[in-house]
Amino acid sequence: MVKILLVCMGNICRSPLAASVMHAEVARRQLLGRVSLDSAGTYGAHQGEKADARAVSLAQARGYGQILKERARKVTEEDFDRFDLILAMDRDNLTQLQRVCPAEHRHKLHLFLEYAGVSERAEVPDPYYGNAAGFEAVLSLCEQGVDGVLRRVTQDL
Repeated sequence: MVKILLVCMGNICRSPLAASVMHAEVARRQLLGRVSLDSAGTYGAHQGEKADARAVSLAQARGYGQILKERARKVTEEDFDRFDLILAMDRDNLTQLQRVCPAEHRHKLHLFLEYAGVSERAEVPDPYYGNAAGFEAVLSLCEQGVDGVLRRVTQDL
């Protein structure tokens, strides 16, 4: 079993979108029981909140209903031990994770898109202060990234 944690800042836009896409793909590829995942944020101000309404609307329109179950939470110390792979949506969040991650777990930290092999972009931009087009772009990047991550991690299963 490979355990994956997807991380953005507030855990209300990017990481819940990516988690919803990944949940759907894990089911579609019949990887249930072989891949588990969760999402979290480096910033805890939204703890317990649902994903951003714009993210929810877009995800539902594309058939990613898991987003309705997502609730924001902050990365915990236990996450570094519990997860095999911790994927940050951007460099700022990767830096935040590196600051608090115990040395023996730092090898688990990666940028989501780089780990996925998406060469045209390294980071998933934060759509929070933008418009619907920003959320569309983020969801497309999440779809590309999830495909790459699942291809990579299932090679070893």
